[in-house]
Amino acid sequence: MYAIIESCGKQYKVAEGDVVFFEKLDVEEGKKVTFDNVVLVSDDKKIEVGAPYVKGVKVEGKVVSHGKGKKILVYKYKAKKNYRRTQGHRQPYTKVEITKISTAAGKAEAKTEAKAETKPAEKKATTKTATTAKKETAKA
Repeated sequence: MYAIIESCGKQYKVAEGDVVFFEKLDVEEGKKVTFDNVVLVSDDKKIEVGAPYVKGVKVEGKVVSHGKGKKILVYKYKAKKNYRRTQGHRQPYTKVEITKISTAAGKAEAKTEAKAETKPAEKKATTKTATTAKKETAKA
């Protein structure tokens, strides 16, 4: 199962157990983080695409560490004017390990299974009493 989530203005393809580098998130190391903006969810059987997001799907992860990426050099110059400027930049990042992708379908299936186990006996009893009540009123 994998999902495409939107965070920090970018989209990331994630699966359970993946380690992903996001732009700096304001979460402490070791804490859990939840991503609600899920654009697409795919399991072995079907693909769900959101408009713009898939409802009821969440991706949970654990913040492993914070850090800075490799340095990139930004160089500006103007020809024949002796103007040169060099500037470096290191993008801060947050390293997140994806722990769980929870879907609404999985929760709904679990709820329907739990209801199916308890309610059939109740439904049969209520339908019998309702039909016998109708027959009694029709006879009278």
